[in-house]
Amino acid sequence: MIRNDEQRITAQLAKMMAMLCVRNTRLEDLHAGLVPSSRTGDFSDVRVIDADGNEIPWPVVSHLDDEGMKALMKQIVNRLYTFHMKAEDPDFQRMVDRWAPVVARWDEPEIDEFYKPMVKE
Repeated sequence: MIRNDEQRITAQLAKMMAMLCVRNTRLEDLHAGLVPSSRTGDFSDVRVIDADGNEIPWPVVSHLDDEGMKALMKQIVNRLYTFHMKAEDPDFQRMVDRWAPVVARWDEPEIDEFYKPMVKE
């Protein structure tokens, strides 16, 4: 897909915000740890046994409680806020520029399925 300048800048900004505002947050805590093996590949054969002995299928077990979700969202909102508030700061911009080669290797963003009915491409 050929992108115009506005689309290229917006794509770069989206990837940079994802890198600086979402990565290396409490989300990494969810990513850390052991990954269970699955013979089916969809983890339908994996079960979690809780402290009360309840066996919960992996695909339906919550991997984040309400407190953890609140903390994650607060951290992401604070980082997005800081990103926007400091966007004109030269020191902040230098830090952003250091990450540019990394995010340049990421896949190009697309309009999210959730928003497609509401947005013209």
